[in-house]
Amino acid sequence: MDKRQQIIEVATQLFAEHGFEKTPVSTICEKAEISKGLVFHHFKNKNELLREVFVHITQIIEETDKSDEHVSENDDRLEAMIHSIFDGMTVPEHRKIYQFNFSVMVHPTTRAIVVDLIDERYQGLQVSTEEVFRSLGHSNPVVVTKMFIAEIDGIAMNYLLNEDFPIEEIRQEFIKKYC
Repeated sequence: MDKRQQIIEVATQLFAEHGFEKTPVSTICEKAEISKGLVFHHFKNKNELLREVFVHITQIIEETDKSDEHVSENDDRLEAMIHSIFDGMTVPEHRKIYQFNFSVMVHPTTRAIVVDLIDERYQGLQVSTEEVFRSLGHSNPVVVTKMFIAEIDGIAMNYLLNEDFPIEEIRQEFIKKYC
């Protein structure tokens, strides 16, 4: 792993544990065993590092969601996509990363730093999910996709904020609803 990637991974871990605003660059340097100069060689400032951390988290989410691409039948494809989404959000070692991701997207200061990246991620999700609903013959795949994504966001938020959230039961009801 090169130094730039190491910085991003350490920053992701520390931001997830302590928050963006409460994690000084010096702590990232100490944990990564690198100098501040090296951080600022790769990133103009801490905000640019946050943007790269957000891109890194997006890659983690996308990697986790890839399993739905291997199912060819439409009904199975939607169910596989739902399983993939729920599997991704319930990976124990990703919980803090997903909590941090949620925090970045709703906090006005951090949201302003990554708003274009949030929009880009959402557009990609909208297009791929809409294509599934379109292939299933939904009369209004655009609206159904927006509803589907909003429900997933709400489920994810509740799961991340509540330790006793019944995620597996909700997964089964979600599959019944959409499949």
